[in-house]
Amino acid sequence: MFSERGFEAASVEDIAARAKITKPVVYEHFAGKEGLYAVVVDREVQRLLQRISEALQGEDPRSLLEQAALAFLTYIEDEPQGFRVLVRDSPVTGSTGTLPSVIGDIAKQVEYILRDEFKERGFDPKLSALYSQALVGMVALVGQWWLDEGEPKREDVAAHLVNVAWNGLRGLEPNPILKIKEGTDN
Repeated sequence: MFSERGFEAASVEDIAARAKITKPVVYEHFAGKEGLYAVVVDREVQRLLQRISEALQGEDPRSLLEQAALAFLTYIEDEPQGFRVLVRDSPVTGSTGTLPSVIGDIAKQVEYILRDEFKERGFDPKLSALYSQALVGMVALVGQWWLDEGEPKREDVAAHLVNVAWNGLRGLEPNPILKIKEGTDN
């Protein structure tokens, strides 16, 4: 119900009917819709983080990027309803369990990989957090698009994501500046 309708539109009545239980059972076990939602979101966050963590094995940075992208997309393919819960609006009561918080958790893992690469290449390692957020966010947003589109194949999507990320990272400037001048529209 949460993946189909979102938190606000999913009623306890509908949830109970879908589960073939009574409303009091929902309240008894979860203290209401918010409690059930928190359990569902936590389960999906753990599933996604476990896949990403297991994928981050090895030393080669490009292989790690490929493995992480494939793991993220595999989760989306295997658990489309769970991913939809993560990308839908969450209740106002908290910020954990939302897609941005999941991206942040995954990005922290990716940050360590980038930090070492940045040090090795003479870049400021403090910027690894910014780049890890950008990379993980890119994969998540493309994954959301891909889930809605249904094509191309997972491996092709991962290959294109890695292509733009890897080749973009390879051409990084140590101290980038904007080329436009202040006060102009160009």
